[in-house]
Amino acid sequence: MRGEPPFAAPPPPTASPVAIALREALITAAIVAALTLFFLALRTDIAPGGLVFWARWDLWLVAVAIAFGVRFLLSLLVFQRRERKAALPKTNKTVSTKGAGLGRFLGLGLLIVALALPFLVQALAPSSDRYLIDLAILILTYVMLGWGLNIVVGLAGLLDLGYVAFYAVGAYSFALLAINFELGFWVCLPMAGLFAALWGIVLGFPVLRLRGDYLAIVTLAFGEIIRVVLLNWYQFTGGPNGLLGIPRPTLFGLDFGRGEGSFSNYFGIPYDAIHRFIFLYYIILALALLTNFVTLRLRRMPVGRAWEALREDEIACRALGINTTNVKLTAFATGAMFGGFAGSFFATRQGFISPESFTFLESAIILAIVVLGGLGSQIGVVIASIVMIGGIELLRNLGFLQAIFGAGFDPTQYRMLIFGVAMVGIMVWKPRGLVSSRQPSAVYKERKAIGADMVAQGEGH
Repeated sequence: MRGEPPFAAPPPPTASPVAIALREALITAAIVAALTLFFLALRTDIAPGGLVFWARWDLWLVAVAIAFGVRFLLSLLVFQRRERKAALPKTNKTVSTKGAGLGRFLGLGLLIVALALPFLVQALAPSSDRYLIDLAILILTYVMLGWGLNIVVGLAGLLDLGYVAFYAVGAYSFALLAINFELGFWVCLPMAGLFAALWGIVLGFPVLRLRGDYLAIVTLAFGEIIRVVLLNWYQFTGGPNGLLGIPRPTLFGLDFGRGEGSFSNYFGIPYDAIHRFIFLYYIILALALLTNFVTLRLRRMPVGRAWEALREDEIACRALGINTTNVKLTAFATGAMFGGFAGSFFATRQGFISPESFTFLESAIILAIVVLGGLGSQIGVVIASIVMIGGIELLRNLGFLQAIFGAGFDPTQYRMLIFGVAMVGIMVWKPRGLVSSRQPSAVYKERKAIGADMVAQGEGH
């Protein structure tokens, strides 16, 4: 307007990637140093003469140095590359169908390994076969629980923080029926699942109008209500003492003990306690495969497509004429039923149950498995269960860390800290879960996998 030449401010000078990584690494190291000062560097112990104070500056400096190095490499090799990719023009986020084929081959391979696992363990590690098979039983239990919760959270998009309540209902239903009416495992198993499904419907009705954080709070309260009732209804549930003498499952009436009528006596083989663990392993494997089969079939049925539509947009789901009340109730009931099956197996495996086994921490672990594996992904839940449950046990035996932190370092004291850092790293590296591609249930002409960031993540709106 005044004859002045157009003026554009020069772009601000950008620092080099190494300088940015160094700055972020220094900030991270300072934060870690402040947070771990009173955990690693300074420590107090109770001695006969009183309180003893001593310092471990070498351990603290090693931890700070590790935090600095890890953050420097992540910033330089991961975060800055991700920012540069985000600045590029966005394209249609589709994934090659080769990933879907790889997932099928991976699932088939895991199935073959699972079927032959007890015999592989006995052949490769006969000295610790009982421990390893028992660990595999625990992992499969969480796989089944993760698949059940995946129906509610991953498919229907309903954030449930009280899933352990259905786990507890199934366990106590089985235990009370078996103890009071002298019924066997195979008779009580479907009944426990039905009782849990009924309580899923009971929970579903009050939360029909809730979404997101409000739904999470109500489900969390429901889980705590069930635990408190089990803890205080002493005459019915045994209270804090729990229930004892829960019968074990049998194979066509043959138990896995000693003497007449036992499995070993009937088949004329020497008694071995490992037989019962192998039998329990195949029971939970069959239950988990049943859960997976039913879930995959339901996903391809109208109710499964309605769950996914509800997850993406509830308002659009209503506009299409879908009865969201029935859709939510079926999701809660189906997920709760599988949780009840897992609870009944837990009761017969342990032979004893108490309210302390069904705390909020269990719900958090199951939800973490679903989120870590990838919401809506079946194979992701399997991988996350192996990583989380098996990883926690693996961290009990990290003797090589003593070569890094010193001979006085005890890995068992820091295994949960190491596990938490590993989980944070995985979620930073894979924010949408370990399996970051999804396949739509209904397709037109061609089936294509899509990026997980194009799928709603269960906020319920």
